[in-house]
Amino acid sequence: MPSASREAKVAAAGRILVVDDQRNMRVTTAFVLRQAGYEVAEAEDGAAAIQRVAGEPFDVVLTDLRMGEVDGMEVLRSVVELSPLSQVIVMTAYGSIDSAVEAMRLGAYDYISKPFKEEELRVRVERALEKRRLLGQVSLLAGDFRDRYGLENIVGRSQVLRETLDRAVRIAPTDATVLLTGESGTGKELVARAIHAGSRRSDRPFVPVNCAAITETLLESELFGHARGSFTGATRARRGLFEEASGGTLFIDEVSETALGFQAKLLRAIQDGEIRRVGESTSVRVDVRIIAATNQDLKRAIAEKRFREDLFYRLNVLPLRIPPLRERREDIPLLAAHFLDRFNRRGATSKSLSPEALAKMMAHDWPGNVRELENMVEQAAALSETAVIRPSDVAFASDPGREEVGSGTLAEAVAAAERHAIEAALLRCRGDLGLVARELGVSATTLWRRMKRHGIRPGPVPEGKGS
Repeated sequence: MPSASREAKVAAAGRILVVDDQRNMRVTTAFVLRQAGYEVAEAEDGAAAIQRVAGEPFDVVLTDLRMGEVDGMEVLRSVVELSPLSQVIVMTAYGSIDSAVEAMRLGAYDYISKPFKEEELRVRVERALEKRRLLGQVSLLAGDFRDRYGLENIVGRSQVLRETLDRAVRIAPTDATVLLTGESGTGKELVARAIHAGSRRSDRPFVPVNCAAITETLLESELFGHARGSFTGATRARRGLFEEASGGTLFIDEVSETALGFQAKLLRAIQDGEIRRVGESTSVRVDVRIIAATNQDLKRAIAEKRFREDLFYRLNVLPLRIPPLRERREDIPLLAAHFLDRFNRRGATSKSLSPEALAKMMAHDWPGNVRELENMVEQAAALSETAVIRPSDVAFASDPGREEVGSGTLAEAVAAAERHAIEAALLRCRGDLGLVARELGVSATTLWRRMKRHGIRPGPVPEGKGS
């Protein structure tokens, strides 16, 4: 059998980690499973097992319960935390059924008593793998859902984020108005979309509008619509976003950026469930759920006479604060890994973060929140001249002496960084495209396509230029 097809067959069969501090038992169990066609790794104690699970994917973890300082229960807890889809089977000595039951209560899939027959072991492992495959299919469906609603940008395991999303889940089925508050870049629109997705209106439109991006004179027409000839340029009648969102959700972002006169009309529309198009005298009934968002302190805006108090209370029925990234630092590694994985898939690269680069990111305050983190990871990956992103590749807008990179769009910044990385690699490799491709971690075809996109001409570099 060709090695490639054999590897594919083994990967399809499943990866198993056998954990036992008794060498003979561990080696024998691993041998039986390898004979059955599985890819098997071994860990001589609980600490080694946890380290391997943290760094590698396993479909099934088969662990002894009674070991040294780090026992099977601790291995189980770590697997549940680090790799929730992995299935754990605990091996117990005869008469330790109570421990096995406790292990299953903590999340183990099954247990098997020593000594066990080879056939019994294979059957239990196969059942655990089937459970893992089913969970993988459910995970893919959940991934599609996250992709559809952008929820991948608010993933995390921090307590403050879990509490926020738990409240969002409880808010979603109601029809009440929601006010989302939080700094720029925290993902307020993503949470709004999640609330809409969990509501009875999920099969109807979700219509977003950013009040800060529309001039005051056009905002009323944009939301309420207008009649033909109601102002210069109104060559035909037009429905507003309130009507476009009929039956669904209207997301009003940066509501604090609106003028007081418009706020009075918005208040009436929310109170009465009716809007009046600009230039018309009759009202139109609308059935929309309102989710508003702001990065401003509305109570301060009320005190400064910039925001209507009655509108605030009309919007603040169900308040939900989205925490800034600095309040959930434990989510930074997860988000960074996600954004880097997306960069790698998009560019056919295999960049990774060094522990030192991640430590530098953990120490940053992230004033731009998740949006800033996404931007920084993409720039660091594009600028990195090696497969491993180093601390010197991680640059923040506040770093002294750093060139200004925020004047363009994210796409422009990433393109410029990518061009720089290719040109620098060409110099170092003296125009050898094979070496450049290997150094940048891309295929020769991908490299050629990127060079063509950026207008970079291949060719040998004169002596002395690359040193």
